[in-house]
Amino acid sequence: MNQQVEERELIGMRCLVSGRVQGVFFRASAREEAQRLGLGGYARNLADGRVEVLACGPREAVTRLRAWLLQGPPLARVDALDCEPLAYQHYNGFTQR
Repeated sequence: MNQQVEERELIGMRCLVSGRVQGVFFRASAREEAQRLGLGGYARNLADGRVEVLACGPREAVTRLRAWLLQGPPLARVDALDCEPLAYQHYNGFTQR
């Protein structure tokens, strides 16, 4: 695959996850899943009780993380997932904030 095709396949996504998603290892589990998929970005708690996840990387991996976010870890309950595309940004790994 040439470099131009690879660059077009790199995308960014920002998701807001609502439900029982704080205090249930959601951020740590999202970090583990994103790292397994080779993505960069972060997961952080928001003051309103949601979790924000920003992920950048290959389109297929970002799509897989989005599907994972619909369920989250075993103790979580996801009521809503709102995602929007972002321009790709390079991150050194995926962090929990």
